[in-house]
Formats: sequence, C-alpha cells, structure tokens
Amino acid sequence: MADVAAKAKVSRALVSIVFRNQPGASQKTRDRVLRVADEIGYRPDNAARLLARGRSRTLGVMLTVHNAFHADLVTSVYPEAEGLGYDVLLAATAPGHGESHAVESLISHRCEAVILLGPDAPTADLDALWRRTVAVSVGRRVPGARVDSVRSSEGKGVRQAMDHLVELGHRHIVHIDGGRGPGSAERRRAYRAAMRRHGLDSGVRVIPGAHTEESGIAAGHLLVAERDRGHPLPTAVLAGNDRCAMGLLMTMTRAGIDVPGEVSVVGYDDSHLSHVMPVGLTTVRQDAVRMARYAVRFAVERLGDGGSEKPREAVLDPKLVIRDTSAPPRP
Repeated sequence: MADVAAKAKVSRALVSIVFRNQPGASQKTRDRVLRVADEIGYRPDNAARLLARGRSRTLGVMLTVHNAFHADLVTSVYPEAEGLGYDVLLAATAPGHGESHAVESLISHRCEAVILLGPDAPTADLDALWRRTVAVSVGRRVPGARVDSVRSSEGKGVRQAMDHLVELGHRHIVHIDGGRGPGSAERRRAYRAAMRRHGLDSGVRVIPGAHTEESGIAAGHLLVAERDRGHPLPTAVLAGNDRCAMGLLMTMTRAGIDVPGEVSVVGYDDSHLSHVMPVGLTTVRQDAVRMARYAVRFAVERLGDGGSEKPREAVLDPKLVIRDTSAPPRP
C-alpha cells in the first residue's frame, strides 16, 4: 500500500479507504489509486488483513480426489461458507498423502475449522483433533470422539433399496461390502437385517470390498468366474456405493451380462455420475446440499460461541432413486 500511495501521491490511509470501499475519498482519487494499483500489480492481501485481527475466516475441507460424492459435497460447501463470510481451503488425500497430512496442511494454513469428508482415521485421532481445532465429520458416525457429525441414516437407505429389490421379485441378492469406508458397517448390518426380515437368511452373501471402482471390478470378475464354473449369478447386487457399482457395471457389461435383464445393480450416494452414465444407476440418494449446510453451520456455530462440549449429530433421511439398473428378475 505504501508503494501505491507514493506513486498516486496520496496517504497510505487514503489507499486503505479506497480498497475497503469506505467513504472519505473522491471518485477521482479512487480511480487514480485503483489505476496505480493495477499498473504495479498490487492486490489487497485479505488473508493478511484477517490474520492481523486474529482470524482467517477460512474453513478447511478434507476430501478424496476420486470420490464423486465428495465433489458434490464440496460444490455445496462453497456457497454455504461464502454466505456466512468464510473462504474454503481444500486438502485431498491420495496415496502417500494420508488423512493426517491433509489435516495438518489445513491447520498449518490457519483454517479455523476443518470439515472431514468420510474420515477413516481412528476414533482416538479424531478425538485428539478436537483438542486442537473445531472439526466436523461428514458421512461417518464417530461415537467416542468429541467432534460434530453429519450423516445419512444408512439403515433407512439400505432398507429402501432392499425392499425395492424384493418387491421386484429378487431373492438372490448379494452385497458388496464397503470395507472400512464411511457408513459401511451400518450398510452391511442393514443388508443382513433386511435379508432376515424378508425370510432370505440362507441367501445372505457379503463380498469383501471397498468404496472404489476397483472393488466393483474385482467383485464383478469374481461373479463372472463363478458363472463360468457353473454357478448361477445373483439376480441383484447392492453395491457399497456408486463408485463400486460403476466398477461392477463395467465388468458385467464387458462380460456380456445384461443389466438389469440378468442382474439388477443398486448403488449408494446418488453422486452426479450416477445419472450421466449411458445407463442411469438406481441408487440411494444422500442429500449433499443439506449435508454440506449442516457441516458448515456446525463449524461456524462452534467458532462463534464454542457451544456445548457434547458432540452434535445431524442424521438425514436418504431416498431411493429408481433408474435403469433395476428390474424384475427373468423367470
């Protein structure tokens, strides 16, 4: 600002007034200051200004790069945060750059709070994070950790999917597990419970997997290999999430298996990719907009008054979205 003031032949205080768009400078002076700033390439450093006041007004968001549902959540986080006067800084997990690295990066860049999308860290680590900063877990219930959380009711979502398949006439329904992914344990329990409720206990089968396309591909190869050895295919598969379902669909399509003619497939998330594929995916919708809204507001409220030490939890109702990958089984 001193350089701009010297070249524009005004005081530094007047330059500050212009850039804060405050009254006290004529339009002619404003134009001259802004023209000089543009000529020398000066831009106000809002981050420095906020830090001088002891605030960064920045929310950090940890996400997984290849997770389409995380992209949907981030898309909804931005307008909610900006509407409350906060910037957003992202840090991604990747091979060789785990959750702890991503979180430390956000904290080192002076984020006032961190929103964790689908955290996989041990409960003890998340509880320790609470002692350092405001943290919100999205998509995972974390009993025992003093962090706020936002998630869907996994049990309700799986029940809707299973009831839909059974009503279509399916009896041989397999579940591809999400491993240690967020919500996987609840989805696995809900699948088993639904099979028992519909009198299909003897047909319960959980294929180990993860919330990745590779997991769906591997499960698809397993089912195709069993078919080639003379074992019947399941008539329906409930995938751990949409990414897993997409990997499964790719493998089955390449093996010449008709979906949904031979096998119905249901995903979970309703990420934006689920309805832009050549075949629309039947899936359980998690409301990304509402989840993002709760996560941002939980974080901002904690920053405002600290709130109760007791963790808060928002549990939202999911909704089954029926598209093209589910149909009655062939006679």
